[in-house]
This record gives sequence, C-alpha cells and structure tokens, in this order.
Amino acid sequence: MSATTRTRTPRPRRYLMCRPSHFDVTYAINPWMDPAKPVDTGLAVAQWESLRDLYLSLGHTVECIEPVAGLPDMVYAANGATVIDGKVLGARFRNAERAAEGPAYLDWFREQGFTEVHDPAHINEGEGDFLVTGRYVLAGHGYRSSRDGHAEAQEFFGRPVIGLELTDPAYYHLDTALAVLDDDEVMYNPAAFAPGSRAVLERLFPDAVLATPRDAAVFGLNAVSDGYHVVLPEAATGLAGQLRARGFQPIGAGLTELLKGGGSVKCCTLELRGPR
Repeated sequence: MSATTRTRTPRPRRYLMCRPSHFDVTYAINPWMDPAKPVDTGLAVAQWESLRDLYLSLGHTVECIEPVAGLPDMVYAANGATVIDGKVLGARFRNAERAAEGPAYLDWFREQGFTEVHDPAHINEGEGDFLVTGRYVLAGHGYRSSRDGHAEAQEFFGRPVIGLELTDPAYYHLDTALAVLDDDEVMYNPAAFAPGSRAVLERLFPDAVLATPRDAAVFGLNAVSDGYHVVLPEAATGLAGQLRARGFQPIGAGLTELLKGGGSVKCCTLELRGPR
C-alpha cells in the first residue's frame, strides 16, 4: 500500500511538557534567539496552554514537570531526555546555559518511578537530535549532539542509530529539519542535511514528504504526529496541504512567542514511550 492510500490511525500518546513560566531570551545559542527582542512570557504561557489542551482534546496524556527559575529554555521538553520502551536516556547539553536542565529532567523521571535511567557520558540533547521511527533512531549531529552520544544511545536502547549530519545552523537540531509522521514515514528539509545524509534519507524513506524552504523556515518540521493528526506551526501551509493529500489531518498551532527561543511544537513535547 502506498503512502498516499494507506489508512491513517491515531494512537494515544503520552507526553511530558514544561510550562514556560520563566521563559525569556537572555542569551543567544542559536540563530533564532535575539536578546534584544522583547518576550511576552504571558503570551508564551497562553500559547503553550493551547498546545497542551489540544493534545488532551486528541486523547493524549500530558504530564508536566515543574519549571525551574533561571532555566528559561526548560519549556523545550523534547531536549530533556529520550524515552524508548520505558528506558530513559538523559540529556547532556553542549551549552553551559542549559546544562542544569539535564539533571532536572532526570530527577523527574526517577521521582516518577522510571527504573532504567541512564545519565549520559556524551553530549546529546534528547529528542532534539534523537527521533524514533519503527525501525531506527535517527540521530542528528553537526551543531549540538556528538557522534559519541549516538553510539551511547545505540548501546543503551539496543536499536540501530542512523547518524545524519546537519549543515545549516538555522536547523541546529534534527527536530527542526525532520519529523516522524508514522513508524516508517517522515517529512524533512533536504537542504538542512549533508549530501551523504540526504542520500541515506532518500534510501530509507523514498516516499518522504519534502518541505519547501518556506515551510522549513517557519519551523514547519518541528511537528508532532500520532499517526493521523499532525500538529505543526500554523504558518506551514504548504506542508499542511501535502499532509492532507496523504491522508493525515494537519492541525496548525500558534507558538510564535516560543519561536523566539528557537522552538515550536515538537520542541515543547517529549514523548514517553513504553512502560515505566
């Protein structure tokens, strides 16, 4: 059955999120961040609450970690860890400004009763650079996570890890350049990857949805899918049309304030896969 004719089935998911109570842009560690631009924290909270409520309305479970003062980027929960089959690989951040987030997230997992929790030795920024398909863990490198972190993830999870090199600083994490739509379907921005990595993606996912530069530039690939509903930035209208043509139901979300920190739908959403 082709990607354009298969029946789409949503599956209930369990997500971890962090309210942006302390969100601000006081430093710049990616091209999207500009401390000179004012941030409306109240608006950021309202937009985040709309995203959380949307997940709940779609039948998903949302758990929340308490935000920590002084960690304005903690709202980007996807960076906090990677969870597969109930096993938790913690995050180790490249930038000192975010270093304390890793331990904060690992503390939450231990408090919630997760028993297989690994404190990483090498740099990885959670689901920012680890995206899970049915067969693989796709792993970004080039700006944040290290290749040593990829090897550590493969050993911990016992799943094949496919390294993909990012070459455009605007797409500094894999989840800004690629999204998993279903077990064996993805959408991505070819221009964000090195030639060899593009060739790997073409081989693994020949029917992938390819984002235009315009949709990529509005963070359209920073999306979350349950196999049928695809929540993505509302400005990514071209991607929404492509998804609709393939039988998905795209749902636009407005997270303009959080985009000032270099994150959108996926950045705010960490999937908790499998049992505790």
